[in-house]
Amino acid sequence: MKKLFLYILLFTGLFSHAQFGTNVFGKNPIINLENFDKQRVHWGYFLGFNSYDFKFDYIKDPKVDVQVKGTTGFNVGLVGNLRIFEFLDLRFEPGLYYTQRNLTFSGFEDKFDALREVKSTYIHFPVLLKFSSKRTGNIRPYLLGGVSRSLNLSSNEQAKDDNITGQRFRMNKWTNNYELGVGIDLYFEYFKFSPSIRGVFSFDDELIRDNTTDSPYTGNIGSMKTRGVFVNFTFH
Repeated sequence: MKKLFLYILLFTGLFSHAQFGTNVFGKNPIINLENFDKQRVHWGYFLGFNSYDFKFDYIKDPKVDVQVKGTTGFNVGLVGNLRIFEFLDLRFEPGLYYTQRNLTFSGFEDKFDALREVKSTYIHFPVLLKFSSKRTGNIRPYLLGGVSRSLNLSSNEQAKDDNITGQRFRMNKWTNNYELGVGIDLYFEYFKFSPSIRGVFSFDDELIRDNTTDSPYTGNIGSMKTRGVFVNFTFH
């Protein structure tokens, strides 16, 4: 997470430094793209990073748990923005998200048996409301909130083999989520740059249980839900 926040600071700092010579963010800034936000519809794209996790709930023994180690993944996608009124926009941000989570199950002596690598490629479909503050010079903070639906292209939902017979950790293909985040719009001479960070929280239990009810992998799991953090750098 420290790396993700560092990326935001570095990116913002580089763009800000490049424009300070024209007094973009000074005391009396030159106002850039003054009428940009008055457009009814505008488009953009984003690049970014993600860190996915799982939230586990257990049936019987919470001490027999699963350790989750996430990795830093990559995001890319498009942004469609519909202006509702001055301080509220509706956004659609379809994107492709790559990630991997390594699960270590307790109760195994062999490290190979205890470890399951969960690689996921999501097509993510969020519909968000953007609540913006009043613009000050070339800076405008905002809040984001909404719902999303994710298609896991790496899902083993249809596979018959499970963790016991084929070392397959199976997940549902579709997931429903809610999302909350914050960001800031920075107005430059030719474009608007918007770094943001938001959390994604699944509504659904995504785990497909093993074929035996007493499986040491899934038998004690009541639910498994995705949690994640997205850091996106959007250009309009």
